[in-house]
Amino acid sequence: MQHVDAGMETTDVVIVGSGFGGLAAAKQLSKSGVDYVLISATPEHLFQPLLYQVATGVLPSTDIAPPIASILRRHKGGDVRLGKVVDIDAEAAVLTYDTEQGPRQIRYGSLIAATGATQSYFGRDDFADKTFSLKTIDDAKLLRAQIERVFAEASKADPETRERLLSFVVVGAGPTGVEVAGQLKELSKRHFHQEISVTLVEGAGAVLPPFGGSLSKYARESLTRNGVEVLLDTFVTDIEAGKVTVKTKDGVERGIGAETVVWSAGVAAGGFAKLLAEATGCETDRAGRLLINPDCTVGGHADIFAIGDMTSLNGYPGQSPTAMQEGRHVADIIRRDKQPGTPFVYWDKGSMAVISTFSAVTKLNDRVKFTGTIAWITWLAVHLFYLVGFRNRFTAVLSWLVAFIGTGRPGFDEEETKPVADSPAHRRQAA
Repeated sequence: MQHVDAGMETTDVVIVGSGFGGLAAAKQLSKSGVDYVLISATPEHLFQPLLYQVATGVLPSTDIAPPIASILRRHKGGDVRLGKVVDIDAEAAVLTYDTEQGPRQIRYGSLIAATGATQSYFGRDDFADKTFSLKTIDDAKLLRAQIERVFAEASKADPETRERLLSFVVVGAGPTGVEVAGQLKELSKRHFHQEISVTLVEGAGAVLPPFGGSLSKYARESLTRNGVEVLLDTFVTDIEAGKVTVKTKDGVERGIGAETVVWSAGVAAGGFAKLLAEATGCETDRAGRLLINPDCTVGGHADIFAIGDMTSLNGYPGQSPTAMQEGRHVADIIRRDKQPGTPFVYWDKGSMAVISTFSAVTKLNDRVKFTGTIAWITWLAVHLFYLVGFRNRFTAVLSWLVAFIGTGRPGFDEEETKPVADSPAHRRQAA
């Protein structure tokens, strides 16, 4: 139970962030009845890997963003707060966070930082105002509104205008980029029944670079068969209204028509990572990620842990399984199920990415790999398992049946319950 000590609230543990890592830590702490306060900038837990399905109308946003309080309601010792951390006194173990009622302070026994990462534009921050990203629910809704707009206008336009409106460029051929490109093509063929151009731009020499080999080759061939133009060893050098300029590693430059540009290349640690680095003296990498110790502690502070995409450790992938395993690891140290200083060891359960309906890639290890329908079914099963709550799983199954087996897109029928956050990209492209 939290209590007041000399005018300041105190608790055993403060968790900052409500992603996969933060929730995994919270649930693990509850096993031993450890009191914790979870501070989140949003009231929902976001199932980020499925944001592209919200953007392309497969799922409504409510299916992938259940309230944090409802997720943790059966786990004892937790107290969920809505707020943004603005200051940390690492020596005094005091954290300050802003709420609607004003700033508050809380003293912690241990701190777990799990705020994830934001989009990186590799020094071209002006690209943020010219592209659509997929890091938040509002991002997905903005892209969904843009997609609906261009298809609606194109259905009534002359051929030249239609071609301009239905031109898409996706930057980054990681899982998100591949999934967006594939779904855009499916959306055009099976739902809107209009021809579109989709160009996928990747700076590396392969689609889905972490998979490599036959899986990357399969992904590229599958995208190409679906009509996606794939440009490898190619970098975006400029973006302007209706045009993306790219250059190959050989120096060949060309312009690509693009009414809609989706940016899924690169990640960077958010502002909280910088705040924590300054407070603890922890070093960071070029992307601003914390270079944490082997036991996930930060700098020289045994009472401060950091996990997930905001950190860098042993080259482990910036994926939800890593964050969840780290969350449970640090919670076990705090509840003394593991000894302090115990190094974190990542158990790689494999990776997967969906390309289109009945087409996906799955890699369990270097020997066990599979593609096609069986990989697609495996992808559905795994993501269904990790969706939180019976209602989310049930409605997701119904939406997937409608979108993947039928031709509907339930996500486009979602009613907005609050205004979508404004942005320069929104005003320019989706107005």
